[in-house]
Amino acid sequence: MAQNRYDAIVIGAGMSGLAAGIRLAQFGKRVVVLEKHALWGGLNSFYKRGGRRYDTGLHALTNFVPKGTKSTPLAKLLRQLRISYDELNLHEQTWSRVCLGDITLRFANQFGLLAEDVAAAFPAEKDAFARLVDEVRTFDAFDAEAPVRSARAEIRRFLRDPLLIEALLVPICWYGSAREDDIDWDQFVILFRSLFLEGFARPAGGIKPFLDLLLARYRAEGGELRTRAGVERILFDAHSAARGVRLEDGTELESDCVLSSAGYPETMALAGRPTTEADVGRLSFVEIVHVLDRTSAALGNDATITFFTTQREFGWRRPETLVDTHTGVICCSDNYATHDPQRDGVLRITSLANYDLWCALDEAPYRAAKVAAESAILDAAAAFAFDPRPHRIASDMFTPRTLRHYTGHIGGTVYGSPHKRRDGRSGVKNLHLIGTDQGLLGIVGSMLSGVSMANRHALMETRANQLS
Repeated sequence: MAQNRYDAIVIGAGMSGLAAGIRLAQFGKRVVVLEKHALWGGLNSFYKRGGRRYDTGLHALTNFVPKGTKSTPLAKLLRQLRISYDELNLHEQTWSRVCLGDITLRFANQFGLLAEDVAAAFPAEKDAFARLVDEVRTFDAFDAEAPVRSARAEIRRFLRDPLLIEALLVPICWYGSAREDDIDWDQFVILFRSLFLEGFARPAGGIKPFLDLLLARYRAEGGELRTRAGVERILFDAHSAARGVRLEDGTELESDCVLSSAGYPETMALAGRPTTEADVGRLSFVEIVHVLDRTSAALGNDATITFFTTQREFGWRRPETLVDTHTGVICCSDNYATHDPQRDGVLRITSLANYDLWCALDEAPYRAAKVAAESAILDAAAAFAFDPRPHRIASDMFTPRTLRHYTGHIGGTVYGSPHKRRDGRSGVKNLHLIGTDQGLLGIVGSMLSGVSMANRHALMETRANQLS
């Protein structure tokens, strides 16, 4: 076999790419995962600054269930990747909350807390909410042929109180919606299950040990990872089928199966294929990380994650200014019921941001804008948690400009294109999508995307071709 010939090429060493690589290598496929940067993990990675290691992306691992729970996304993922539950070393959240105006709904890894708070705050909606939950439990959210439906429209079939509808949409949109002011119904169902019916946990030590586990598993199966190996273009044969890739250093790799986690418009750009403006997401973020001289609980906040909006009508859209401080996510990563022993508290605050405005700034105005935005975000978030500034011993901040640089996502998007390709098909033979733009969300969802699309487009199609 030629040295640069592979059974499968995976673009991007994020969660979906690593999971796809593991799955393919398990079946004896010669597979290479290509990563543009020096570190793997994609949106969920890590870096060092000032002698400290910072996580990127990881607020929580959703889809948490206790050990031994069957027929759940986490259980399915571990079975497919042949990873034991104990290897994840997961620590559960304490509890989390949604704050909308004067309404607070708490939720934890036991669904009863949310049901109790909904019944107390919206007694007239108690039975309707129960019917909505029943629909969410039984709905087939993985039918790739099902029509796209608006979650807002579907929720209104059950609930009448607009404040409850908004309150449910706040965490759901924050954890996965690429659509402004709405989310696809199937994705709402998936996220409702993963946040409310299952729950939050955090790997001990943060994202790095989790990524180390995946990489070790991949390499143990014989998989190859190439870092600093950005893809310049996707190559085609005479019949317009993908036949491999050319790297930025000019190296050409051949394969009849290319799986891309780069995103739909980004993948089409590599393939030289057109896309429309509607294919590009408009939602990007600013995030601030503060390392504190004491724990979050010692500062009066023992909630793990707080989703907030200062308005009674949740606005999930690109702001007209650099940042939107009316809504955000506050994550206290030291607030887990059995968290890692840490000397310091860690607070992360995420806000919606305007990619075009941030990227139009020259360097000096950009630095000044970061300072001003940080101050405004902290002022807004302090009403829902605490002001970390008197206790800050280290901090960092990223903007949409940072996201574009390290992910390559057009517009600095985090949740990708508003139009998902649930079957993973790109419209180009031999070229398939995995990850966010395939449609599964979160760490577990992204990894399941990699596994399911590897099964469907590499393992099953190879087997079908052998039998034909």
